[in-house]
Amino acid sequence: MDDRTFRNAMGKFATGVTVITTELDGEVYGMTANAFMSVSLNPRLVLISIGERAKMLNKIKESGKFAVNILTENQEELSMLFAGQIQEKRNIKFERLEDLPVIKDSLVNICCKVYNQYVEGDHTLFIGEVTNLVLRDGTPLAFYEGKYREIVG
Repeated sequence: MDDRTFRNAMGKFATGVTVITTELDGEVYGMTANAFMSVSLNPRLVLISIGERAKMLNKIKESGKFAVNILTENQEELSMLFAGQIQEKRNIKFERLEDLPVIKDSLVNICCKVYNQYVEGDHTLFIGEVTNLVLRDGTPLAFYEGKYREIVG
């Protein structure tokens, strides 16, 4: 199979959309990602997958911590901004949780310290130990077949 066929097959798995954030030397960094999952309840662990060419990779390695912000259906523009699909500079107001920058009004903000990391193929899998979280009501931003989708209840 070719790379496009593989990507199309993986796109058949509907996901939520997250923005991963971290801070290093007073500078906030973020990137959109849908490669996120829970791993364990005891200890509380989650996983994110970051590509080897992503600028965020070394930022997380150096900071040793990250936040996962699960976006709401109203935060599509933020997703596009952190994915590099919107090029204009925006002033994003971050809130703070556990000394990490988090995206205001996200469905969930999850603060993590790096618990372990594994290089697999062209990505690094970061296992994060959850140190705190904030949960809100709302509808998630969904992604399917390379497009944002609406969840109909």
